[in-house]
Amino acid sequence: MQTEMTSTETGIETPWIRTHTCGELNGTFSGKEVVLSGWVAKRRDHGGLIFIDLRDRYGITQLVFDPATSGDAKSKQAAESLRSEFVISVKGVVRRRPADMVNPKIATGEIEISVNELQVLSQAKTTPFVIDDHTDAGEVLRLKYRYLDLRRPSLQQNLIVRHQTYQVVRKYLSENGFL
Repeated sequence: MQTEMTSTETGIETPWIRTHTCGELNGTFSGKEVVLSGWVAKRRDHGGLIFIDLRDRYGITQLVFDPATSGDAKSKQAAESLRSEFVISVKGVVRRRPADMVNPKIATGEIEISVNELQVLSQAKTTPFVIDDHTDAGEVLRLKYRYLDLRRPSLQQNLIVRHQTYQVVRKYLSENGFL
């Protein structure tokens, strides 16, 4: 008979279960505690505050590590060591941004997450090019690191459209008796 070991027995922290994706939160979620997971897209250090743009395939959400509101000093310390493409999971509270700081360019631009706890799920080496649609990397370099290039939003959108097209074709063929 096997028994399940807890994270304290193994020394490995169990990742939290994500409650929302990075593209779905808005002002109606204000005040709610959420768990998000994704890649670190950008990190900005403004003295006492650290801002992280967290990215998953659904969008981007801004995280704020504020020592005044965060009860976990260890999380703030860990946030200082975060780099682009680290995979993290955070627990925090959704809060509205001040009216003059709303970002209309992204779906989650009216909110930010005040982070209470942070787990680094995977560290990453510095990437050979910026994972962004506006990269200046050449085609040869992007093809060499195709697995990184596929994280760019435009290429992800191409894969999604291709998948949806195939689904429509398969459904039509199946409904009409094709095998």
